[in-house]
Amino acid sequence: MGKATREAFGEALLELAEAHPELVVLDADLSKSTMTQAFAKKYPKRHLELGIAEQNMIGVAAGLALCGKTPVLTSFACFLIGRLETIRVSAAYNDTNVKLVGTHAGLGIGEDGTSQMGLEDVGAMRSLPHMTILQPADAAETRQAVEWMLAHKGPVYLRLTRQKMDDVHGPDYKFKLGRADVIWEPSPKPKSFQATVFASGGPVPCAVAAAKDLLPRGFNVRVVNAGTLLPFDDDAVARFAADSARLVTVEDHNVTGGLGSAVCEAAAQRGLGVRVVRLGARDFGESATPSQLYDKYGLSAPHVAEACLRNLD
Repeated sequence: MGKATREAFGEALLELAEAHPELVVLDADLSKSTMTQAFAKKYPKRHLELGIAEQNMIGVAAGLALCGKTPVLTSFACFLIGRLETIRVSAAYNDTNVKLVGTHAGLGIGEDGTSQMGLEDVGAMRSLPHMTILQPADAAETRQAVEWMLAHKGPVYLRLTRQKMDDVHGPDYKFKLGRADVIWEPSPKPKSFQATVFASGGPVPCAVAAAKDLLPRGFNVRVVNAGTLLPFDDDAVARFAADSARLVTVEDHNVTGGLGSAVCEAAAQRGLGVRVVRLGARDFGESATPSQLYDKYGLSAPHVAEACLRNLD
């Protein structure tokens, strides 16, 4: 088991701080959870604790950005999206260089329950002009995404996990904005696939496990990691739809507005005659272990495998 992407994020901030003297980190009384404590300890003059006041924190970050700083503000994903009006005006409308980091995303937060689960944040952020949305699948992708984010000028939303994530990228992995990457497919590559699974964030290891389980049963399934949710890789949808009987999307987010919607939009806009099966939340979450919740809400490997084969002619 690898690291939670929030852990890799905290490490990346420390690694990149000297190369980015303009970097300032803002917290809302959650630095222990968002993994920014180490940065605060090493760079106390570049860390601002705003207390339980995310709306004010976003405004402060926008002001810092307009003064030439690169503010990275952190909180739980659900707490940030609750301040959408302020994000809309202070970050998106003004196209300010604000980096919003939402940790503890989705059902994967587990026992903390419904009030702590960000399940609508991607859909809301995707509606905002000028916004970039990143959701890395492992530590390697997270570190590179953070490096890209700090170099980019403009608002970014980075969505991170509480739970630890298996490493799905090899040592030669290179992050490319807006490019979905194949993280698993049978070798040698078959001419056609029963399904191509687009996964993002927490459920990515479940999708890989499902594909590996189906292979000895005679079913070819490809897994694609959608680490950038905005701008979305529409070309990948067209490319993989060409040799797949269906596309499956799996995300720790509501099926409306997130990855599933992005794939369906791309397929519809290009007139692709492919079936899309969407896995994700269709209701509010509840309190249980992450694995129990993934199984109940249809995100675990057996559910992904079933979606790849369901009603297959």
